[in-house]
Amino acid sequence: MAEELRRVDTPLGPIQYFLTVKSIKNINLRIRADGTAAVSVPRRVSKARADDFVRSRADWVLEHQRRRTELGTPLVPPEKGEALPVLTAALERMYPLVAPLGAKKPALKVRFMTSRWGSCHWAKGIVTLNTALAAVEEGLRDYVALHELVHLLHPDHGPGFYAVMDALMPDWQTRRRALRRYALERPPK
Repeated sequence: MAEELRRVDTPLGPIQYFLTVKSIKNINLRIRADGTAAVSVPRRVSKARADDFVRSRADWVLEHQRRRTELGTPLVPPEKGEALPVLTAALERMYPLVAPLGAKKPALKVRFMTSRWGSCHWAKGIVTLNTALAAVEEGLRDYVALHELVHLLHPDHGPGFYAVMDALMPDWQTRRRALRRYALERPPK
């Protein structure tokens, strides 16, 4: 699964992206925290088709890269050991909000993630928080912790999920926008 750096010319200008061939079903395009474009394709998809896919979404790629450049304040996360008590505290602050709704207290894992602030494995009762959250304001940590805890009640981002978020943290959208000003950077080794 080695990455290959590729370049495509588009009517909007050239785009460089990293191509990875994987055992997946669909073509996936994302902009990483550092602003680079990354495409994952199934084994049956040719490199030329991957190039065409990027070319067809050039406006989306360039717009998201522009936003990253304008909004991304580099954020270098603390070590896992330093992040754990800070993130545990955020989860502890937010859990009492979802407990009365029937959410069982999850196990907490912390690790650095390049493209997500958190994740929830609702079936196993595990919430994972990005170590980088320990470097942002408490209110933003609380938003991510609550977001993941609400997934214990609503695994998807359907209307029920957003209804609970609105009820428990009416300003969650403002906090989400504030969090977008940060760009994740891999911690130095």
